[in-house]
Amino acid sequence: MAVAATQTIEHLDRGPLSKDELAALVARDIPQGSYVNLGIGQPTMVADHLGADSGIVLHTENGMLGMGRAARDEEVDPDLTNAGKIPVTELPGAAYFHHADSFAMMRGGHLDVCVLGAFQVSAAGDLANWHTGAPDAIPAVGGAMDLAIGAKDVFVMMTLFAKDGSPKLVPRCTYPLTGVDCVSRVYTDRALFLVGTEGATVVETFGMSMEELDERLDIELHTL
Repeated sequence: MAVAATQTIEHLDRGPLSKDELAALVARDIPQGSYVNLGIGQPTMVADHLGADSGIVLHTENGMLGMGRAARDEEVDPDLTNAGKIPVTELPGAAYFHHADSFAMMRGGHLDVCVLGAFQVSAAGDLANWHTGAPDAIPAVGGAMDLAIGAKDVFVMMTLFAKDGSPKLVPRCTYPLTGVDCVSRVYTDRALFLVGTEGATVVETFGMSMEELDERLDIELHTL
């Protein structure tokens, strides 16, 4: 079910979250019956945490509806993969279609939620996830722009801080933008945020207090 907290919760005895714990948190908040795309990388782990009774239909841009969790052992079929080329399972009623039809679904507003990774997200909900701008970096936009604009709700999964300790939730993105005012929630190892035109609101923290977040982030933080 979707986030329904009435006040900000500080989990001081829990965190930072592992990638698996973060994926479970995202899965918890996807509304039942949604049509969902999971981006390449960390977001694909969300599939492993969706209940069989959730009614959630997973879409992958290489042409499939009804994708299941990651395949294991004898389940692996090299011809059955997600967009990140990870072997997956299929659920009853799964359908396959042309790549162009898949992008038409994305661009046509038919997806309820997409979950993407990011290099940066602004407090206003701007997304930068395809290029760092570094001269030796390899751009990798894929279908991110189509998903960011086409999905009704965009969730981002990322670490809150880069390897050098700098925040990835920022006042303004300094990397090339993927989409403007498109992200609604940011799931990180340290905190869960709602973002948008009113700024960043902290829903939950993990192993950090609100005071510590305030000290390390260069944005104004609101509480529920």
